[in-house]
Amino acid sequence: MAFIDYYQVLGIDKKASEKDIKAAYRKLARKYHPDLNPNDAEAHKKFQQLNEANEVLSDPEKRKKYDQYGEHWQHGPEYEQARQQQQRQQQAGGFGGGQYSGFEGFGSDDFSDFFQSMFGGGSGARGGRQTKFRGQDYSAELRLNLKDAAVTHKQTLTVNGKNIRITIPAGVENGQNIKIAGHGGPGTNGGPAGDLYITFIVADDPIFKRNGSDLYANVKLDLYTAVLGGEVTIDTLDSKVKIKVKPETQNGTKVKLKGKGMPVYKKENHFGDLYITYDIQVPVNLTDKQRKLFEQIRDEAKS
Repeated sequence: MAFIDYYQVLGIDKKASEKDIKAAYRKLARKYHPDLNPNDAEAHKKFQQLNEANEVLSDPEKRKKYDQYGEHWQHGPEYEQARQQQQRQQQAGGFGGGQYSGFEGFGSDDFSDFFQSMFGGGSGARGGRQTKFRGQDYSAELRLNLKDAAVTHKQTLTVNGKNIRITIPAGVENGQNIKIAGHGGPGTNGGPAGDLYITFIVADDPIFKRNGSDLYANVKLDLYTAVLGGEVTIDTLDSKVKIKVKPETQNGTKVKLKGKGMPVYKKENHFGDLYITYDIQVPVNLTDKQRKLFEQIRDEAKS
């Protein structure tokens, strides 16, 4: 796999702040998102590189290793250990004749093979032995609307040119991460593949506000029903329900509809609640007759 300059991928300087990295990633991710480029293989590849670069550079520890070791950042400790061993060998006058006890029986060519095999630069150490390294973890975003997040369903993702079909459990939250084992980058020298981490982005809903598994909504209520009582039809996530309105209901009154919220994540048949707040509407464009009736009510209330 060719070395990818993550700074170049995001179009930022090596001195970029966390805020700069975040802004650059969001701008480019929107441009190359697969939903906007469904048949563009190059855009899909670019999007995966953006996710990979963001995953490394947005993590202070990973970024530190990347800045220090470059393409070998995932194996920094091993790389550093090998480098220090080579320095000690040079200070001791070489490996010839087994003079350096730490590498008894190694010649300088042997050490070169060892060093190269560790980082993929040669054919391997003596006897063909090569150090196995785990592949890089990948990260991706999956965007859902609230109704999608409320039902368990399958969806196909394109990651690094490969289609991966996953089951999305009902109740996933905005910003939640899940791991798909073995779907990251390939391992080195027969090492295991990395993992794929998916972050769910659940869009704001025009009707419902979410807090955990509970939902909140405002419902318009006409003045006459608020005063006299009656029924009102309420939208839930998956249906419409009629609920009774008590006479003399005040503006801002809250009503709980038990079990009409979001499914609880990975808890079958468990649901949050839906909280309705009444927004009483004052009538407008009254006729003369209607106005007189309101005046009559007002006068009677004063007497």
